[in-house]
Amino acid sequence: MQAKPRTAHLVPGRVVLAVCCIAQFMVVLDISIVTVALPQIRLGLGMSAAGEQWIVNAYTLVFGGFLLFGGRAADLFGRRRVFMIGLSLFTVSSLAGGLAQDGGWLIAARAVQGLGAAVLAPATLSVLTTTFTEPAERRRALGAWAATAASGVAAGVLAGGVLTGLAGWRWVLFVNVPIGAALIGGTAVALAESTADLGHRHLDLPGAVTVTAGLTALVYGIISAENRSWGSPVTVGAIAAAFALLVAFVLIEAQLAPHPLVPLHVFRHRTLTMANVIGLANGAALFGMYIFTSLYLQQASHYSPLKTGLAFLPGGICTMAGALNGARLVTRIGVRRQLILGSAAAAAGLGWLSQLTAGAPYASYVLIPLMLAGSGFGLSIVPLTMGGTSGMPVHQAGLASGLITTSRQLGGAIGLAAMGTAATAAAASHAFLPPAAALTVGYDRAFAIAAITLLAGIALTPMLPRRHQAGAVPRPAFPGRHGAPRAHEPDEETAGR
Repeated sequence: MQAKPRTAHLVPGRVVLAVCCIAQFMVVLDISIVTVALPQIRLGLGMSAAGEQWIVNAYTLVFGGFLLFGGRAADLFGRRRVFMIGLSLFTVSSLAGGLAQDGGWLIAARAVQGLGAAVLAPATLSVLTTTFTEPAERRRALGAWAATAASGVAAGVLAGGVLTGLAGWRWVLFVNVPIGAALIGGTAVALAESTADLGHRHLDLPGAVTVTAGLTALVYGIISAENRSWGSPVTVGAIAAAFALLVAFVLIEAQLAPHPLVPLHVFRHRTLTMANVIGLANGAALFGMYIFTSLYLQQASHYSPLKTGLAFLPGGICTMAGALNGARLVTRIGVRRQLILGSAAAAAGLGWLSQLTAGAPYASYVLIPLMLAGSGFGLSIVPLTMGGTSGMPVHQAGLASGLITTSRQLGGAIGLAAMGTAATAAAASHAFLPPAAALTVGYDRAFAIAAITLLAGIALTPMLPRRHQAGAVPRPAFPGRHGAPRAHEPDEETAGR
């Protein structure tokens, strides 16, 4: 059963919606806003190529690793309270990152930012679903929330280019401070407190810590191979530690946690398992496209940060359009066909990008493939979530969609590490070429790997249903109590468990 809100605010619903959507937009924006600024950050703080990747990975790994944990904390300890904690943590760490004097400082700030995002993002959805109780108004609110989330990654690249070009790289982090401060004030006025009556106050912190530490060790091992070798003690040790930590996570979830973060039995649903594997591939390819296109434009074609951000704008618009139209198209052609269509379009765009040469014409070698890939990624969002939740019991639909979002984030971090290692090796093997040409060889290798990753995901789509099956309600990204029903879901008894 859902506890009633403990405080009431006579605040229009649109104010609550605005607070939640702006907070969600800020969280998603910070996944990509630093990408255009990476060359400037690397130069300003004297970082290596491996350190440059950690600016992105520190955020995405912690965000993905603690996402389900944050959703459950919101329902247990109060959605408004957890919303404020996440927002405050995110804002303060953004300020700390903007003041960074070295790479380690910045990476640590980005990790704390990711933790704030993991706490804040699920709380935005929890607040909306408990505030908007009428089906029609909830549908409109969740539609606005989903559109905001879909536009955040694309807007981040543009915003990062504008801010870096006009004010310097530190402002891609400082920009969150006034927005966060305003949202903290708005939250105090607009949001009412509410909790879920779950009968316990248990949080699976050991599970969240071990999975995040394990994935971080895995990414570190992959990146360390850039400067060492795959057989070096550091690389082997990191990968061995990752394996041990991930095994510990499985044991905690299966045997030790009284209320596990991820009940492993849900993976008996073949469609959910396959959707998560496809989500890993999708996230890896998407992150690879944004990061390596940004690096190519600035380091091989010598674009300014501002010009780079503007160069991404058409691709971002196509991603938004694909996501908005995908919700309608999927009812006509089905989950499987649309996911194949979207992934194939994205793979084609990435394959096109893998043919880049240093200083290649933007219109024919960058613009068209960016628009093609952007449209494909946008089309894939809805069918991937629907395919993963298809056939799931109603009380586990939130968990299923949250796992897919987590897979995208973690796939992005792992994929970026693998592509970065491959790109560095390819560039080093062509050191006899001019620097821009050698770098481009590496970026081409990364784009090719991203395209192949998507094609591997396409090979798994026949295991998804043709159409979304009744019995699970697809919803945006984040679960509340690791799959337990929210206010708009029946309780476990009525769900027929």
